[in-house]
Amino acid sequence: MERHRRGSILMLSVLSRYDDGRKQQVEAGAELLTEGTRSGRLFVLADGVLEVVRGDTQVALVTEPGAIFGEMSVLLDTPHTASVRALMPSSVYVFDDAAAFLRADPEIAFFVARMLAQRLNAATSYLVDVKQQYEGHGDHLGMVGEVLESLLHQPDMDFKPGSDRLPDHGM
Repeated sequence: MERHRRGSILMLSVLSRYDDGRKQQVEAGAELLTEGTRSGRLFVLADGVLEVVRGDTQVALVTEPGAIFGEMSVLLDTPHTASVRALMPSSVYVFDDAAAFLRADPEIAFFVARMLAQRLNAATSYLVDVKQQYEGHGDHLGMVGEVLESLLHQPDMDFKPGSDRLPDHGM
C-alpha cells in the first residue's frame, strides 16, 4: 500500500508540470468512462471518490490522488473493460488524446508501465497461490495453470481480454 501511495504522489508531482487547464471538476454520478466504449481519454484523480464497475460488480472505490483510469483501453486499443464514475464531486486531470500524451511524456509513460507491471505481478502472484491450492482439481480452478501460461507467454499482440462465458468489454 505504501508503494502505491508513493507512486500516486509521484504521478501528481509529474502532473503538476501541466497547467490547471487539464483539471476538471466532475459532479457526483458523472460517468468518466463507459464499459464497452472507446474514448481515447486518460483520467487522473486529483481528489474525490471514483467507483470502478464492471457489469454489475463494483471492482474498486478509488480515493487515492494520482490514480489513473483509461490506460488499458488506450494502450491495447480496445474498448474500456469497466465504467468509472464519480461518487461525490471530484476533480480529475483529463487528457483527451491519451495515446499522444503518453508518447510525448516518457516520465508519465514509464509511470504507467510500472503501475501496469505492479498489477500484473499482483495478479500473477495471486494466480500462482490459487494454482498451488487447487492443483489437481478437475474443475475450473484446475485451469489456473493455463491462465498463468497465457499471462506469462502471450505472443499475440491482438490479445482480447474476456471469457467464453461473458462478453468482452475491454478497458
